Amino acid sequence: MNHRFLSRREILRIGGLSLLSSPLASFANVSQESAKTFSQPAGAPYQGTDEQLLDEIQKASFEFFWNEASPNTGQVKDRALANGNDKGKMASIAATGFGLTSLCIADHRGYKNHAELLDRTRKTLRFLANKLPHEHGFFYHFIDMETGARWEKVELSSIDTSLLLCGVLTARQHFADQEVKDLATKIYERVDWPWMLNGGKTLSMGWHPETGFLSARWEHYCELMMIYLLGIGSPTHPLSPDTWNAWTRPVIKYQGIEFISGNDPIFTHQYSQAWYDFKGKKDAYTDYFENSVKATKAHKLFCLSLNDKFPDYSEDLWGISASDYEKGYTAWGGPPPQGPIDGSIVPCATGGSLPFLFEDCIRVLRNLRGRYRDRAWTKYSFVDAFNPLGNWTDTDVLGIDLGTTLLMAENHRSGFVWKTFMRNAEAQAAMKKVGFRPAS
Repeated sequence: MNHRFLSRREILRIGGLSLLSSPLASFANVSQESAKTFSQPAGAPYQGTDEQLLDEIQKASFEFFWNEASPNTGQVKDRALANGNDKGKMASIAATGFGLTSLCIADHRGYKNHAELLDRTRKTLRFLANKLPHEHGFFYHFIDMETGARWEKVELSSIDTSLLLCGVLTARQHFADQEVKDLATKIYERVDWPWMLNGGKTLSMGWHPETGFLSARWEHYCELMMIYLLGIGSPTHPLSPDTWNAWTRPVIKYQGIEFISGNDPIFTHQYSQAWYDFKGKKDAYTDYFENSVKATKAHKLFCLSLNDKFPDYSEDLWGISASDYEKGYTAWGGPPPQGPIDGSIVPCATGGSLPFLFEDCIRVLRNLRGRYRDRAWTKYSFVDAFNPLGNWTDTDVLGIDLGTTLLMAENHRSGFVWKTFMRNAEAQAAMKKVGFRPAS
């Protein structure tokens, strides 16, 4: 397996520096022969209902979070072989956050016995609360799934800890179990958010015991909203609400669409909104839900604009986000163009955007599940990525990519994750403190 030790953010920083000089250099060369001969596989898109398809995707994705987690510690692998015969031991705390939420969804949907799901949730939270090494409440990005030991020399990660905390707080609200509630509260309330500021106005992206805080900060719009809201809502070590105003909100204009976004892949518009419900709300700057609708529309148009170079991109087949590709792991997307775009398709780009642009996104997923089922569908739902113009299909699935599709599919269907997470008083208080009000 092609394990990745760089965080998404490190890859974005490295890629962003190279793109400053030559944006068009991000496009990979595609053979003229493959462009000329490309045609969609025979067959039809998925023939069942939208609800049936989403349920298939969710059930299969949940199986990853159940099977590829330690039954002893509950820690979920960062990635696994798509066929399920995986022997890896590297867990991701972010994947565990999605995994805890998946246990709640499985209980809500009846995918597994309630007692088993509650037992796994308790074991996961016990390990996080009492055994997993931490600094000021923050956890290392990758760990050994059985021992909790830091994996090689990865960073203590503020974003991955936040993704984990969102899962912890979802479990606290869903399961009517006092131990779950007490453990989840302990994990959340010991996080020392001001420590991660390191004397600045914005949060650091992380910390290494060998070298100290990372110089990179959460200072422009991306998936960062959850980090600040979790910190501002903390009853024990809160951030000042002023930190909400400390990060910038750059504006992108593309084909008549104007929206707030960094030079980042589409996942940055999905992650915070997998848990926090911004629908029908706005702060002093924007309506973030509608902003993500615009970002998704722009991303679709961007992909379609590349059809002359990558003829697989069409109304039925579009979407790229940080993922595996033929040479490893990369952060790619647009607009503006980023990464070695080569005609690949990343299913979580549309799967994680289902609440924002449902008809357009489900059309792609129906096509993937139907015409491309032999290449794109696995034991754990969709592969992480594949290239319809060539022979490359990823052999792995990634927990965070399966997770964003699983959660957003549920949010589209029932709003369950939003409703459950937003019952946390801390989430409500934080949004009030930073000035959210009903959008007109």
